[in-house]
Parts: sequence; structure tokens; C-alpha cells
Amino acid sequence: MAQHMTQIQVRIDTKTKNAVRDILEDMGLDMSTAIKMFCKQIERTKSVPLELNACPHSHVMSPKNERILRAALHETKTEGKKFTSVKAFMKDLYT
Repeated sequence: MAQHMTQIQVRIDTKTKNAVRDILEDMGLDMSTAIKMFCKQIERTKSVPLELNACPHSHVMSPKNERILRAALHETKTEGKKFTSVKAFMKDLYT
């Protein structure tokens, strides 16, 4: 069965967007993939996969969240599907 895709829009300040984009690029990810990973984790766990607290260094990820993110990245890289062409990817995406 074909999966129907939808689009979401998020408003965020330019400085944050650019900083996050650069960090994700260093990890080999784009913004869209990272957001999809975040949403899939919410779907799987039925919870928000973040530790929310009043950290005095709000720009620093907690060690626990860093471990969770690294594990999710590793899973995506080692168990994710790989495609040899855009055509093969599109065929898989819509079948």
C-alpha cells in the first residue's frame, strides 16, 4: 500500500535553524531526516524523546539525550534501507 506523505511547516529563528543545520550536516543528516527521526521516535515510544529540565546550559544536550540520539543515528545507519538510485528509492517509497 502506498504511503501518503504530508508536509509540515515550523517557524524558527534563522540563527537556531542555521546552527542546527550545521550540526546535523556534521552528523550526515539533513533537517528533514532529523525531524522525521524525531517524529518516528515519538510514534514508537508514545512519548517525547527528550529530557526536559531547567538546565542552566540550555544549549548543551544532556548526556542521556546524547546517548539516545547517538543510538538512534547508529540504528538508522546500520539498519536503515540503502538504495543505489533515486529511482529505486522512489519505487520503495511509493510501493
